[in-house]
Amino acid sequence: MNRINNLIKVALKSIAKNRMRSLLTSLGIIIGVSAVIVMVAVGQGSQAKIEEQVASLGTNLIVIFPGISKSGGVSQGAGSFNRFTLKDAEKIAEQATLVKDVSPIVRSGGQVIGGGTNWNTTINGVSPQYFDLREWGLEYGEIFTERDVQVCKKVAILGKTIADELFPGQDPTGETIRIRNTPFIVIGVLKEKGKNAMGSDQDDIIFAPSTTVLYRLKGRQFIDMINAGAVSTDKMDAAQAEIRSILREAHKLDEGDDDDFTITNQTEITDMASETSRTMTLLLGAVAGVSLIVGGIGIMNIMLVSVTERTREIGIRLSIGARANDILVQFLSEAVVLSLFGGIIGILLALLISGILNNFTELRTVIKPFIVILAFAFSGSVGIFFGFYPARKAANLNPIDALRYE
Repeated sequence: MNRINNLIKVALKSIAKNRMRSLLTSLGIIIGVSAVIVMVAVGQGSQAKIEEQVASLGTNLIVIFPGISKSGGVSQGAGSFNRFTLKDAEKIAEQATLVKDVSPIVRSGGQVIGGGTNWNTTINGVSPQYFDLREWGLEYGEIFTERDVQVCKKVAILGKTIADELFPGQDPTGETIRIRNTPFIVIGVLKEKGKNAMGSDQDDIIFAPSTTVLYRLKGRQFIDMINAGAVSTDKMDAAQAEIRSILREAHKLDEGDDDDFTITNQTEITDMASETSRTMTLLLGAVAGVSLIVGGIGIMNIMLVSVTERTREIGIRLSIGARANDILVQFLSEAVVLSLFGGIIGILLALLISGILNNFTELRTVIKPFIVILAFAFSGSVGIFFGFYPARKAANLNPIDALRYE
């Protein structure tokens, strides 16, 4: 232990003799360590944000999309072959035993007028169960009922963004709005959800009974998609299989026919988004890691210069009994201390940058202890790897030649 302490003291004294040179030598390590930590933290923050946003979709959510049509062997895209009707949603609700809530979704859009102003937004037709599926509570008012759906009642629930734009600073329940010249009575305002994983504002939306949007605004027979909720997380796969069986029977598909719909769930959505985020994190970390290599090369260059400058010192030490191994350890310890010094400053700089990003930008960073420890250990490894050659060169000097060196 005493030997290690002595080596560190000697290394620090040697580094302190040329403070500015030592700082500039460590700059590559400082930038490399801070860049690796910050880049990985940004990736981790993005992943955490995506997971939170996907979680805001609701618990145990299953999404059923229409199928894909092809023209001349070319796919027309998801939802291009639509045979979904309100009866499909009703069949799932009636027959599925592993599903607790089901809601059709009918999408429309247009200009909304109310409160002396107007706003262009999306209108979704849903069932009352939709709000339980999405775990979306009310700030004002109430949810429309199954009776409202049956009679195509013209009532609307506003997202927070719409409420703030049309009726800023007030409770708009009971007010009348016009959606594409059709009057609707506002019966509620939803709590704020924020942006989704794609960056879209989830609160810039109006909800109305599915039948009202389907027949009064769209004038069509087919709905856009169906949302369902599995009774529990461990029943997700079984619930999907059950829904698939019900829809295949409803659409009269034979055993060899492909599904004319697509079923996905919340877990799959999270996995896809998280995989993209993880890939980006690895790429960012790898690019930032190049700075550490460059920093290591800088340390090697300076240590080679140091060996040249201290050749006579090395010759004197060898001539009075120092072993080659002692010289090697001394110069290697200097390289490691220099590298670790840069690593510590790099970590502090990364914490500062992370704090600035979190407080003054929309970026979110998550610094995990593991990546800090890994970056610090890697900076030490860089010192050992790139410091070994200069240290070995110093240890292999001939004492007589070293003493004669001018």
